[in-house]
Amino acid sequence: MLILLLRCISALPLLLLHAIGVMAGWLTWLLDRGYRARFRDNLRQAYPGNYNHLLKSSIAQNGMGALELLAAWTRPAHAVSRLVRTCEGWHHAAAALAQKRPIIFVTPHLGSFDIAGRYVSNLLPYPLTAMYRPPKLKWLEPLMQAGRARDNGRTAPATGAGVRILMKALKAGEATVILPDQVPSGGEGVWAPFFGKPAYTMSLLPRLAHATDATVLFFFAERLSWGCGFKVHIQPMQGAFTGDRLTDACLLNQNIESLIHMAPTQYLWSYNRYKHPAGAPLPDEAQA
Repeated sequence: MLILLLRCISALPLLLLHAIGVMAGWLTWLLDRGYRARFRDNLRQAYPGNYNHLLKSSIAQNGMGALELLAAWTRPAHAVSRLVRTCEGWHHAAAALAQKRPIIFVTPHLGSFDIAGRYVSNLLPYPLTAMYRPPKLKWLEPLMQAGRARDNGRTAPATGAGVRILMKALKAGEATVILPDQVPSGGEGVWAPFFGKPAYTMSLLPRLAHATDATVLFFFAERLSWGCGFKVHIQPMQGAFTGDRLTDACLLNQNIESLIHMAPTQYLWSYNRYKHPAGAPLPDEAQA
């Protein structure tokens, strides 16, 4: 019944989804102390000088993003793509396609990342394989999987088996999607600065790019004014991976920060980006 209710909500016009999302964002802010503290700390860490100016809008935008997931997962692919009003930078992907090079699309928890992925998937001539972690709310996973693994979309779990799926897709000259700011498991990353604070950062993305000679493109769907849709931004990575884990992690985070600066209120500041995963050394130990 709950899944059916969510499907009904997802069919509402985007303007109403955004209105419900704003209420949900503020309700979560008021009721969840841990959410509120993490949100405050992360936003203040990144934008200490603009914290007060960005806070209220960020709370509302986070709520909008949660409701947009329902639309991305349940609406037909062509209906999701129509929500994108314009795309800036597709020529970078077109160039990689012309050269028959595999593509790693990289989108952090910024804007409407599922809508961006669905839009890009519909433009590609082959499947787009996205790596994912199961949601904390287990009952949401079937809905999420059904929404992502359809039409031209494929999924790969954030496990060893999932990495092999990504590698196979890239070796076949296809494309993948990775969220680069997901915190990896202990031993699968390195501590690198993210807005001036050590964050455990994945080494998988540089490793895949190195092994497959893939084109790395950063992208996200910027949320336009209430109910007006989205603008997809696509841009090549600034710099090149070297094979050194720390250097590559620093470069990865710098590129993520540059993308966030384009729409800072639309980043998922409630995400526990600075957590210490089990099995990982403490930052000071890693630096030593």
